[in-house]
Amino acid sequence: MKLNRLNARTVATITKPGRHADGGNLYLVVSPTGSKSWSLFFRWKADPSAPGAGKMRELGLGPLGTVSLALARQLAAEAREKAAMGIDPIAERRKAAATRNAITFGQVAEEHIRAMEPGWRNSKHAAQWRYTLSLERDEDGSFKAGGYCSAIRDKAVDQVSTEDVLAILTPIWAGKNETASRVRGRIEAVLDAAKAKGLRTGENPARWKGHLALTLPKRQKLQRGNHAALPYSDLPAFVRRLRLVRGMSSFALEFAILTAARSGEVRGARWSEIDLDARLWTIPAERMKAGRIHRVPLTNRAVEILQTVGQLGNDPERFVFPGMRKGSQLSDVALIALLRRLEVDATAHGFRSTFRDWAGDTTAFPREVAEAALAHAVGDATELAYRRGDALEKRRELMDAWDAFVCSSPANPSAAR
Repeated sequence: MKLNRLNARTVATITKPGRHADGGNLYLVVSPTGSKSWSLFFRWKADPSAPGAGKMRELGLGPLGTVSLALARQLAAEAREKAAMGIDPIAERRKAAATRNAITFGQVAEEHIRAMEPGWRNSKHAAQWRYTLSLERDEDGSFKAGGYCSAIRDKAVDQVSTEDVLAILTPIWAGKNETASRVRGRIEAVLDAAKAKGLRTGENPARWKGHLALTLPKRQKLQRGNHAALPYSDLPAFVRRLRLVRGMSSFALEFAILTAARSGEVRGARWSEIDLDARLWTIPAERMKAGRIHRVPLTNRAVEILQTVGQLGNDPERFVFPGMRKGSQLSDVALIALLRRLEVDATAHGFRSTFRDWAGDTTAFPREVAEAALAHAVGDATELAYRRGDALEKRRELMDAWDAFVCSSPANPSAAR
């Protein structure tokens, strides 16, 4: 019987329902709905030396999306060889499937992390992998909420499909492209490890080239002038992770978030500008983009941060958030590195946009109050000349509501006013 009648083009384009022979009793089966799968027909005898041709049986080799033409031929050859030796390929397939079904994606992912961890230079990598793959656990051993892969964590590793991967990536691909790309790569690595252990067959549903690249839009770098911002719905969970770092960079970034101030304003702050009794931070005009004094109301958590870093010394001319070198301020590179380490698609400046979106979407505070909190001028020169005040007390209410939201539980963030 002639083998290899089909070719890749025919397999991809054929639409006629029915069985299409490749030879050697291997068939591409096209259903009336257009789905395609592979089947092998073989004769089976428990004792190959017994008389008779044996009973004809059918072995499904898998759908075309998972099993390519080349792989189908390979699997068919292996099954024929086993049948000739008196080994039932169907029984073997069922046994292997039962073993695979007992092993979940989460189990393989955890094994992969433990195997790779000794070779990772950064000790934080394992924690980052566990977070993105939804493997973090509470003290009682249960899985924490969070991450991106809870939908496949407890699924049999050989059952994870392209549809599963797309369900994870599509909601975050546009807004969190860098994170989504890392998640995709980590899922791909786990599934590759599963295949290497014999727990999966076929192509990797998380592979990019020639697969997801045809479904998801190409990654776009930010244009100059844009500042990537975290959606405010994700902020409480991010701040909880940020507090686990506990360093000068994390204190400065959280303070910037709570005050909606620019990174440079926070990093350049000196103790002479801080009045803890009045719960007020007064930024001098020469340090402000608009060249005007800006008073910032301090929330409960902002005061806690200042009291913590103040234990290192609060000489009036000392920087509130000092750098590594004596007498220096914290660098912008330190905040960039922190955000990269936390794998967040946002800039320090972008948290001002997060604040503005939150204020506009979830509160009843006037637009002018929210803009004043950002030290933005609202109105023309004449209007600004008549408006002498800076709405400090109204802004204090707004920032207290922002503090309550930022510090709320990620599972049930408060919406403030």
